[in-house]
Amino acid sequence: MPTPRRRLASTCIGTVTAGLLATGAALAAPDEDRAGDSGIAMGAYLDYGPNGVARIPHLSRWLGGKDIRVGHTYLPGDQWAGIEGRVSFLEAWARWRRADEDRMFVLNVPMQARNEERVPDQQVARLIRAGAQGQYDEHFRRLAERLVALGVPDTVIVLGWEMNGVTYTHRCRPDPANWKVYWRRIVTVMRAVPGQQFKFDFAPNRGTDAIGWTKCYPGDDVVDIIGMDSYDQAPGETFDDQISQPYGLQKHVDFARAHRKAISYPEWGLFRRGDNPEYVRRMLRWIEQHKPLYHTITDYCPHGVWQCKQNPESTEVFRSALTPEVPVPVTPTPVVPTPVVPTPVVPTPVVPTPVVPTPVVPTPQVPTPQVPTPQVPTPQVPTPQVPTPAVPTPAVPTPVVPTPVVPTPQVPTPEVPTPQVPTPLPEPSSAAPSPVVPTPVPSPSASSDPEVPEPGTPSPEVPRPSPTAPSPVGPVPVTPSPAVPTPRPTPAAPLPQPQQPPLNSREWCVPINFGEWLSKLIGKQSVCVKIDLGAGSGFWPF
Repeated sequence: MPTPRRRLASTCIGTVTAGLLATGAALAAPDEDRAGDSGIAMGAYLDYGPNGVARIPHLSRWLGGKDIRVGHTYLPGDQWAGIEGRVSFLEAWARWRRADEDRMFVLNVPMQARNEERVPDQQVARLIRAGAQGQYDEHFRRLAERLVALGVPDTVIVLGWEMNGVTYTHRCRPDPANWKVYWRRIVTVMRAVPGQQFKFDFAPNRGTDAIGWTKCYPGDDVVDIIGMDSYDQAPGETFDDQISQPYGLQKHVDFARAHRKAISYPEWGLFRRGDNPEYVRRMLRWIEQHKPLYHTITDYCPHGVWQCKQNPESTEVFRSALTPEVPVPVTPTPVVPTPVVPTPVVPTPVVPTPVVPTPVVPTPQVPTPQVPTPQVPTPQVPTPQVPTPAVPTPAVPTPVVPTPVVPTPQVPTPEVPTPQVPTPLPEPSSAAPSPVVPTPVPSPSASSDPEVPEPGTPSPEVPRPSPTAPSPVGPVPVTPSPAVPTPRPTPAAPLPQPQQPPLNSREWCVPINFGEWLSKLIGKQSVCVKIDLGAGSGFWPF
């Protein structure tokens, strides 16, 4: 089997890579070679360090854009520091893994230091017993903490790979019982680290080799995946021999199924028989048939098909099988339109539906009674107009009494009846009286005073001039009463008349007319003004 030293060797990788990237496209693969895109996670071991990470996108382009989902590398086993993960290249792989949730990081972890120094079986047995007693637990605890800190707590750990062979110091054959105890201690210690989600892959060589690998199986509780490294080499001359041999490919599938575990192929490729396209074709079909969790081809010489130019036929098969199939353009079939024969439309006779009138029942209109609001008249009491006497300059020694001018208000002037001898009042008339200048009478008798219609408020009487010096009195303005319906009361006894001042008196009385019906209630009233200019004035102004 190839050793890690040969896996990590990179003397010819650069030139091989450049040559393969410069090659042209391969011929189209036959249909029987195409494995199809089944969704199985695929990868390749391209280099242990940052170069391996950098080559992944180039391999993807070479395969026509196929998604490389698995990144695979190994920890060096020469010192415990390497097994603890104290190597700088882990950071590059952790960044690649974190860039896409669908990716998978596979890490091969040795179980002993000096892992490739050909340590004798007796010494290997002592190392196995020391591990089973817990002497190396701290190294694996540090590795688990390192992976969690890098953000790859779900790393697939291929622990003590190819343990059934004779190459590595972590081989099982010197002490299978303690080897299984040692494996269990390592898994228990690493699973105890907070945040871990590791999957542990138990991956022997195909075939019996130094010991049947089932004798090294540590138990279902500490194994998540059962893998197998299978190169094109003996035992088995053909691929069918590799399937059916003891502890071969078929035994691997059956054993994993019996233990209800997923399978994997962490390492596969060409080896002893050179360029062997049949092996590559059959291995890809086997993988497609049994659906492993992942598979990674070891891609450096003599095992590889991309970075190794010495296997051109195998390279063509591998590339043709894994390149995603590009759909062939479909030539559209011309569509001949089918003539549409119109179907004659037979009109359906429409039978009118008789309309039954709905009787309309009139809604009776109930009249709302109109209750009249009584209009109560507001009596208007006029303010008496007291004329200011005008004193004219006498033209002759005899004083002339001018007639005072009383302004007539701009309202209808009520008529004042002609003065009569006091008699019982007749039934009042609805017509308003008109003012009339009173006629002087021979004697100042109370019975000779003119009678005016009784207003609402007693009207002041005009003073009676004497026969020798009559004083003309102008008409007294009377404010008309509101136009309201005239009441017709039952005739009543005459009301007392206001007392008239004596003739030639300086007191001037003016009757006030309050309207006919109000005068009957309160009697006749007058406003009297007494003017005294002094005994020696020498004239009477009015």
